Amino acid sequence: MKKKILIVDDQYGIRVLLNEIFQKDGYDTYQAASGVQALSIVEENLPDLVILDMKIPGMDGLEILKRLKEYNSSIEVIMMTAYGELDMINEAMKLGAITHFAKPFDIDEVREVIKKQLNV
Repeated sequence: MKKKILIVDDQYGIRVLLNEIFQKDGYDTYQAASGVQALSIVEENLPDLVILDMKIPGMDGLEILKRLKEYNSSIEVIMMTAYGELDMINEAMKLGAITHFAKPFDIDEVREVIKKQLNV
């Protein structure tokens, strides 16, 4: 069975790029532009891994991360940020994120972390 990845970012270009890359890598992918949309997708499709932007209008990445972990603590979450906000990154790690990447990121590095995390 294919592993499922949810990409949560308010930037359309980032979502589409990551979606295409991970689909080509053989994953089932889902995209969300908001926290509400992300939580709805999680309830319907329970992804194995979520790639979550730190800064999303309406509900920031930390709030989304908290809700994801409350819903199902086994969901793996990787945070992304274009901002070097160390406090937010540290808080995300305390809340259960497995790692983080700063934008722009090295896609090969992200792919390797995901493969290792999902044991594929």
